[in-house]
Amino acid sequence: MARIPQNVIDDIREKSNIVEVIGQYVQLKKAGKNYVGLCPFHEEKTPSFSVAEDKQIFHCFGCGRGGNVFGFVEELEGLTFPEAVAKVAEIEQIPFAEAYKVNTESHAINSSQQGLIRLHEKAKEVYHHMLVNTAVGQPALDYLLSRGLTEELIEEFEIGFAPNERQFLRQVFANEKVEMSLLSQSGLFVERENGELVDRFYQRIMFPIQDAKGRTIGFSGRILITTDFPGENQPKYLNSPETELFNKRQVLFNFDKARPTIRKENTVFLFEGFMDVIAAWQAGVKNGIASMGTSLTSQQISAIERIAGEIVISYDGDKAGLAATDRAIGLLDEHSNLDLAILQLPEKLDPDDYVRKYGNAAFYELAYHGRETVFGFKMAYLRQNRNLSNEMEQLDYVTALLQELVKVDSLLAQDRYLTQIATEFHLSRETLQQQLNEFKQRQRQEETKSGKQTTKDHRQLPQFSSHESQNTGTQQPPKRVITQVERGEQLILYRLFNDSSLLARFQQNELVFIHDEYQTIYFMFENFLESFGRFSLPDFLDYLTEPSIKNKVIEIAYLTVPEDSSEEEIKSILRLFQKARIAEKIKQKKFLQQEASQLGNMQQALELAVEIIDLTKQLQQA
Repeated sequence: MARIPQNVIDDIREKSNIVEVIGQYVQLKKAGKNYVGLCPFHEEKTPSFSVAEDKQIFHCFGCGRGGNVFGFVEELEGLTFPEAVAKVAEIEQIPFAEAYKVNTESHAINSSQQGLIRLHEKAKEVYHHMLVNTAVGQPALDYLLSRGLTEELIEEFEIGFAPNERQFLRQVFANEKVEMSLLSQSGLFVERENGELVDRFYQRIMFPIQDAKGRTIGFSGRILITTDFPGENQPKYLNSPETELFNKRQVLFNFDKARPTIRKENTVFLFEGFMDVIAAWQAGVKNGIASMGTSLTSQQISAIERIAGEIVISYDGDKAGLAATDRAIGLLDEHSNLDLAILQLPEKLDPDDYVRKYGNAAFYELAYHGRETVFGFKMAYLRQNRNLSNEMEQLDYVTALLQELVKVDSLLAQDRYLTQIATEFHLSRETLQQQLNEFKQRQRQEETKSGKQTTKDHRQLPQFSSHESQNTGTQQPPKRVITQVERGEQLILYRLFNDSSLLARFQQNELVFIHDEYQTIYFMFENFLESFGRFSLPDFLDYLTEPSIKNKVIEIAYLTVPEDSSEEEIKSILRLFQKARIAEKIKQKKFLQQEASQLGNMQQALELAVEIIDLTKQLQQA
């Protein structure tokens, strides 16, 4: 790989937009002149991650990370600087010479993981070939086609077939002389008591599972029942076991393919099964995913929250599916900031069945124009197993609804539902409102007692203008008190970053900073300007090598101060510096005077006293 010339790096940085690039990884919302979202570098519920489009930098006030567009991609993806430059060019579709391109996967994962990924990619190719090109795979292919899948869809998802042969895949890798230790780690095989490895998957339709970057890390195999293979005592679905690559708590099926549409629409559809996701994709709903278990995990919720603001729960319409939907609502309501909607299918159908029965267009219409609110779902769900012609059960149902209505934030929605309940059950709307208010009061008391947040205001992204005014919602150490002198040092550097012509003025005054870190930034600024002739904050961040200095520069860049400096402001800061230097000299002289007195050197102590008096006069006149 050839070294990337500086002019190419500068061109890519200037043509790229940090908001667009970071928006590929983080859901950003406008807050004042900046954009904010959940930090991708640490777990948080309240957004503390800020992107300044005008400065082309980012900063997290929770964990302290910050930098320019290359620094973001470099740290998040675990890439080298050249790899990050190539990645940004790829995201922004900026022409980039092949000679400078690098394999961005090579440094992001270790050699063991690379080997396991190659193993899974090879297995995927073999399984897919068996499905679409062999007589052995024909029954599986016929089954999929009968389920409404097209050949194009099978190609898109690279679905395969594992034949009913326990040594099939084992022999494939034996021919390629793959190390036994790697085979054992892969999860593709089961080790028998005698140490022999046999295929884990056999007589199964194979769905490859990719990570967020599209790399195959595991499989889910659906049993294929035939006259020759009744599949007794076999689970319907068999997933890869936990491996170095595959962690079912983190993986979301189709997340890699769905991500662009999720970002675009700010919405994700959560399905129960892989076939539902694929059927929805065929119907044009391409932002569907499925978890690897019966419920979402905190890791999966966190991944979704970073790129979406709304989740549509689209589980099966049967009794089990409704119960799963209710559990998902409770889980997401408690652990996420996502807005929730429900796609409830009629006739107890699952999405796959619905597409096959009514067609792609009907499902698409339902998905985008047939969603209902969480409370609307609860009204139907809580009716189950209740005899609403019975007065006691009717009152119990209404009470349960009011307790759910407490969770609805919109006053308009509350008003509508109260009217609906009052009309259906011939109850006084005022009485229902009074009962609802009592439930609200009780909830506030309970939450105050337990220390919980009483409202869902955390769903609204905060608008903040400075570091000091932010409430990140994360546990942070007490903020260091910034003195007037230090604030002046920061202000001078801020002004220099925004108007480099001021440097000559400060050089003329032989400006010396009180704190070493600011003096270092000042020296680096001088050197950068001398080398490049102009100042660019994103370029300057690349120029700096010390992380603590970079973070301090970002902190200064995020200061909120009046746009233009004034002559009076500059004079005031220079006077402040002069006073600070004199005060520091007085402090040093007093220390030396005390030391001289302790040693009995009265002559030196007297001379120092005179110097202290002179310096004190200077301080008063400054």
